[in-house]
Amino acid sequence: MESISNQRFVGERALFAGRDLAIAHTVFADGESPLKHSSDIGLDHAVFEWKYPLWYSGGIAATNSALTESARAGIWYTRDVAIDHSTIAAPKTFRRSQGIHLEYVSLPNAAETLWACRDVTLHHVMAAGDYFAMNSSEIRVDDFQLIGNYSFDGCRDVEVDNAYLLSKDAFWNCENVVVKNSLIVGEYIGWNSRNLTFIDCTIESLQGLCFIENLVMRGCRLLNTTLAFEYSTVDAEIVGSIDSIINPTSGIIRCESVGTLVLDPGRIDPAQVQIITSEE
Repeated sequence: MESISNQRFVGERALFAGRDLAIAHTVFADGESPLKHSSDIGLDHAVFEWKYPLWYSGGIAATNSALTESARAGIWYTRDVAIDHSTIAAPKTFRRSQGIHLEYVSLPNAAETLWACRDVTLHHVMAAGDYFAMNSSEIRVDDFQLIGNYSFDGCRDVEVDNAYLLSKDAFWNCENVVVKNSLIVGEYIGWNSRNLTFIDCTIESLQGLCFIENLVMRGCRLLNTTLAFEYSTVDAEIVGSIDSIINPTSGIIRCESVGTLVLDPGRIDPAQVQIITSEE
């Protein structure tokens, strides 16, 4: 493996189609696509300052490195990417890529990041930006913080544990999602999804958890959550009270009490819905 250290590269395609490179303490300054079509690249204390640094690449391992804000759309059509203890300040990173592992990574400008990707692992990751992880699949998330709306839209086969999500319209159009031990704050959570499960979560949402086929909730709290479960099929065990429920299609909802309950026979069959409260 060739070693490159203490260098500054400029110009387009500086190390185009590089193979078996160990790159350390190096800056890729102005110049697009410095490592396009590269493979088996190790990066340590590397800094990318311009667009499209790692397109059509494979076998990338980066540690203690950074993509600055101007290194936008940095990693597209790439496979087997492992990044740890690094900062990605650029938007639109990761598109149509697979085999992505991020650990101890900060993404402060994560707008439109992780789109249409597959086989993604996030551990101890912090992100801020709208439309995070749209249309991605096979996602495993642990110890994760996100500030950004419309997250995980159109995702499939997702497991989230120990997350803090401040995200309006999170988990729309999803299929096969399990969220555990997490706090979610945002309007209209989970609409138009299928097989959506929340375990030991705390959720605040206006008109959340609606239009869902097979919604399961265990040991969850719904804080300031109103107009919940509309046209959803529900199996829910809620700790505490629910402010209001409107027209679930079918299922069982267990909770301490319900502030306002609407079961409109002109819209649903109330006989298909069972509400069990501890007040009864």
